[in-house]
Formats: sequence, structure tokens, C-alpha cells
Amino acid sequence: MRFSIILCTAVAVLVCAASPQTATKAPPEPKSATVPITLDHDRVIIDVYVSLPDGSTKRIRAWVDNGDADLWMSQRVAGWMGLSISCDGQICTGRATPQVVSLEVSVGGMKIFLPAMRRIWVPIGDSGMVPGMSAEIKIPSSVLRNYDVLVDFPDREFSIGQPGSLNFKGVSSKMLVDASTGFIQIPSKIENKKYNLGLDLGSSISFLPDDLFGQLAIAHPNWPHMTGAVGAANMWGLPDEPKWRLMRLDRVQYGPLFLTDAPVVEFSKDYGSWFGKRAEVPTAGLLGAEALMNYRVGLDYAHSMVYFDIGRTFKFPDFDVVGLILRPEDDTRFTILGVADFEGKSSVPEVQAGDHLVAVDDIPVPDSTMGQVWSLLEGSPGQERKLTIERKGKHFLVVAKVQHFLGDSEEDQSKKSGKKK
Repeated sequence: MRFSIILCTAVAVLVCAASPQTATKAPPEPKSATVPITLDHDRVIIDVYVSLPDGSTKRIRAWVDNGDADLWMSQRVAGWMGLSISCDGQICTGRATPQVVSLEVSVGGMKIFLPAMRRIWVPIGDSGMVPGMSAEIKIPSSVLRNYDVLVDFPDREFSIGQPGSLNFKGVSSKMLVDASTGFIQIPSKIENKKYNLGLDLGSSISFLPDDLFGQLAIAHPNWPHMTGAVGAANMWGLPDEPKWRLMRLDRVQYGPLFLTDAPVVEFSKDYGSWFGKRAEVPTAGLLGAEALMNYRVGLDYAHSMVYFDIGRTFKFPDFDVVGLILRPEDDTRFTILGVADFEGKSSVPEVQAGDHLVAVDDIPVPDSTMGQVWSLLEGSPGQERKLTIERKGKHFLVVAKVQHFLGDSEEDQSKKSGKKK
């Protein structure tokens, strides 16, 4: 997904040099590779290697994001790759050059070629590619569309290979793939009505436009709902996240899948029209990674096919957390944007918007990723977390409870229990 951040634009200059012939042939490169995944806030993070000017390689963290076509990297990676960066004030722009941009990274010994681009986005600052993330480069949809891709959430593995090299399993469906960006749409049904829903494994949560969200909320007032982007919905710490509305869809048919209790966030008409325009087909939102944690998701771009292979059936609690809405800062601190209500009252009344979260159970928060912080804030409902809060330069302690957000009310739970009996 895209995010709001001050950007640089970098232009890479490729210097072509003839390589001397050697007497021995290099071993053939693998046609596919499988590497471990670190799930950070439901985002797929892997190790990749970049080549340095002295001929050595450097291991860095990469974010696999099939929901954005733009290439992003940190300033230091841009420097290693020899990109030419020109800045003016807070905005950096690249001057067009006649050279062709040709860059690559190595994944599990396999070279992944990054597309020739006029611009490469490089955020200003030394905090990396994005505040709250460990990744320093992003592998976007415009790169992934040239390969077979398999994201194995249950076993925490990522595979990429030349077209036809991966063995996909599970139920399959045709997917609509935009030829220029690689964006994916899946024919879906909600309440027996047909929609296209994007497949965005770079998004930690799913989204529906406000008109459809509102219709479903009115028609089904008993579906769990809340206000405030806690847990997986706390995407980037955008200013309006404390006001985001969340709801669980009772049932969604997503291609060949029938998903239940899928959490979705309402987005505005402006964002909806932008999303539909970039997808270039009518779309009703997107399904994020949170809804597919039990599946191995295979993307056969060459044949426009998607595969879903179920790896487990256990449903992990996804919104049993302390009800803070956070924003990661460039200085690695975390600002509290707001606090979600629980049963009509503030879930952490001692905390105010603008406070900083310093530590959770004496574990310091600065220099952590969003995923690491939220792993500290989750637990079983009723468990207590000791929060160290900073306000106007002073620290104080708050004991906050983990709450079961976006769950059924006691009345609905009793009804469901009665049906089972």
C-alpha cells in the first residue's frame, strides 16, 4: 500500500562495462528460490543481498508488496546502488538522464531484476525506508509480475521463480492482472452481490469503500464493529486512523474461498476512486494479508491464476490488544494518536493523544518496528500491560488491560452458544 511520507526521487545511472571473459563458466543461477519470512505487522519481510561497488554484497531487509507498483529504498541503499539523488528543500527530485536504470537484488541466490524506472522513491532521513519498518527496499508489484510468487503464511516462507518454475497447490481462480502495474483483482461476492476485490498482501488489513461499508453496517447492526485503528488496522499512524471505522464481515466469497469474520476498514470515496483508477477495473476495495494468514497464496502471473492452499484452520485472535493507536516517528519514537473505546468508555483513560509510548512491561519501544510493538501490546483479554508513557518530557506508568476488540457482544455470544446446543 502507499503511505503518506516526505519523499525523495532518485535516478539511477547505469555504467555499462564489458566483462572480461573467464576460462571457467559460472554455475547456472537457480530458477527459483525459497527464503524465510519475518511477518512484521502482517507484512512480508525477507532478506535480500545487494552488490556494493567493491564487489562485495550486503544483506538488507526487503518488504514484498504486491499492492504498490513503485520501487522504494532507503538513502543508504540508494547510495550503495550508485543512484544520483538531487534534493531541493524537503523534496528531492531526480533529473532525467539518457541512461537506462537497471538494478538487481539477490533472493536466496537468485537474481531479481528491478524494472527500468525513471524515478525511484527514497524517503528523506536516516530512519530507513519507512518509519516503523526494518525494510530498506521494497519489491513491488511491477517486479513480482515477472515471476511466479508463493507467499506461505503458515510456514513463514517466500518463494519466487521464473514463470513455470513453482508448483502451486490448492484451490485456484482466475485473477485480473493489470499489465502495467501488476495489481491484482479477484472476482468476489458479499451478500450474494458480485464485486472485484484487490489482493494486497502489502496491506496489513482489508478495506471497503464507505458506501458499501455503510450499507452493510446498517443491514447488519449485530456484526462486530468499532472505531479506532488498533492492532492490524493501525497501518502507518495516519492522522485519521483514530477515526477509522472497523467491522467484521460475516462472510465473504473471495474467488474460490469462503472467508468468515473478516475484519475490514472503511475508506473514503476519494481513496476509493483513486484505488479504482490505479486498478483500472471497477473495484470495491481490497483484501489484506490479515485475512489470509492460514493460507499459502500462489500468484501465477503468466497465466493470471491465483492459488489458495490452506495450511491450518486455527483462528488466531487478531484484535486482543491494548487499545492504542500509534504513529512511528522518524526519530524511532512512537506517538500515541488516540485511544479506542471499549464498551463505551476509553480503554486506557490515563493516556492522551500526543503522549509517547516509551516502554511496554519495561521493554523499550524506540528503535522497534510496528510489528514488534504490537506483539508487546497483544495478549489474552484481561491481561495487564505496564505502559511507560512520556508527556511533556516526564515519564509515568499506566497499567492497561488487553481487551477483546471487534468481538461479539455478550448477547450475540449467548445466541451463538444457544445455536450450537
